[in-house]
Amino acid sequence: MRVPLTARDFLNRAELVYGDRIGVVDEPDQPAAPWGAITYRELARRARGLGAALDRLGVGPGERVAIVAHNSARWLTALYGTTMAGRVLVPVNFRLHAHEVEYIVAHSGAMVLLLDPELEETLGGLDVAHRFVFGEVSDGVLFDNGGRPDPVALEEDDVATLNYTSGTTARPKGVMLTHRNLWVNATTFGWHTNICDRDRFLHVVPSFHCNGWGMPFAVAAMGGMQVVLRKVSGPEILRRVADHGITMLGGAPAVANAILDAAARWDGAVPGSGTTRMLVAGAPPPTRTIERIETELGWEMIQLYGLTETSPLITMNRVRAEYDGLEPAGRAVRLSRAGAPVLGAQVTVDDHGEVIARANVVMRGYWQDEAATDAAIVDGWFHTGDGGVVDDEGYITISDRKKDVIITGGENVSSIEVEDCLNSHPAVAEVAVIGVPDEKWGETVKALVVLRPDATATEAELVAHCRGLLAHYKCPTSVELRGELARTATGKLQKFVLRAPYWAGRTRQVS
Repeated sequence: MRVPLTARDFLNRAELVYGDRIGVVDEPDQPAAPWGAITYRELARRARGLGAALDRLGVGPGERVAIVAHNSARWLTALYGTTMAGRVLVPVNFRLHAHEVEYIVAHSGAMVLLLDPELEETLGGLDVAHRFVFGEVSDGVLFDNGGRPDPVALEEDDVATLNYTSGTTARPKGVMLTHRNLWVNATTFGWHTNICDRDRFLHVVPSFHCNGWGMPFAVAAMGGMQVVLRKVSGPEILRRVADHGITMLGGAPAVANAILDAAARWDGAVPGSGTTRMLVAGAPPPTRTIERIETELGWEMIQLYGLTETSPLITMNRVRAEYDGLEPAGRAVRLSRAGAPVLGAQVTVDDHGEVIARANVVMRGYWQDEAATDAAIVDGWFHTGDGGVVDDEGYITISDRKKDVIITGGENVSSIEVEDCLNSHPAVAEVAVIGVPDEKWGETVKALVVLRPDATATEAELVAHCRGLLAHYKCPTSVELRGELARTATGKLQKFVLRAPYWAGRTRQVS
């Protein structure tokens, strides 16, 4: 017997087994009226309501539904409701500039746009067949209609979500993740992190990131409680851990540092000590940060590695029994590696030092971009674009970034996109954008600029130019004016030469 693995399985099980248990605690401080605490049975009812609403709107199976919003119970319900009804959710980074969102909505062919009230002013004019701003009015149409969607047969290779990611081009690419991708990622996550019905998970990671890394599915399947955090704040995270008994959360290294800073000023014992585990991904955390999570918070740190194209989990590094006799600093060194391949994944390094992977979580391909798909998946192996090494224990360490991407605070930034933006300034003759180390964000965006003869421009002016055209997290935090940029004999920029002085003395060229 072969039964398709689909996204329906997770909330269906939560409703059947844990229907009367609180499933989601909504963010209390948001512009839309919060939903408060709702059971898994009520969550499933509202998810089915969304499917029924899409039927009434004439949005058929396989059609795309875009969502641009901060974390909320409505966001989670949209994820469950669209995928269970056989529609495709298109999660969009709410930090993007309006024209970037416009491109994604148009490129994906989304028929529906779901908006956070905070974004209505900037995104309310986008051209789309159906637009809804989250709130009590849209609730009655989308979630509280008491309807059930028309039956739709799902296959596990059907696209479930279309997640746009910044790559080496100026335009983001749509990553097609299938029901099988989501199912395997969620169950693998659950297996490796020991998710159970006693867990209380705090949604810190913005949900557009790989659908919250798949945790909405993994936690629901086991009946864990999901607590929503709208915006990252170290003190607020600690308060949620204390108030809700949070046992697991995720975040980039910058989030971990914000929590550590807040803990230093916390009055009394740090909440979650001895009971909370933190999943850290988005960039390799410094060894000192890893050590501090154990010694100052009393939390377990679990490092993950993956990409949007891999759903995302392909390696994990977690404390092993063999590390019990080590001092915290020694354990931190072991945990600084990206990790060993998770169950069902093959992860290694090719002859060029690039990390490559084979797994059921690897995407179906890029939306309407066969050339990019063929370049990324070669002979059955997905090429990550990251440089790394494999040690004798089979653990991967990420040492460099082969592709032209900067990861700052867990967000991908295409250096080419930023260069294109700066090149549109009339005073700029040449530009190279690189990632440089940053204590808070891991790495940050730096622009090296050569001005046109007789032209003038200040650092502040060039940064302001970018902020008028790009999402602010993509903009340079510093601009250095130079007389020339290092190039090869054929005129190609030598970015490794440009980056080298900033990363001197470091064992890896990423943070």
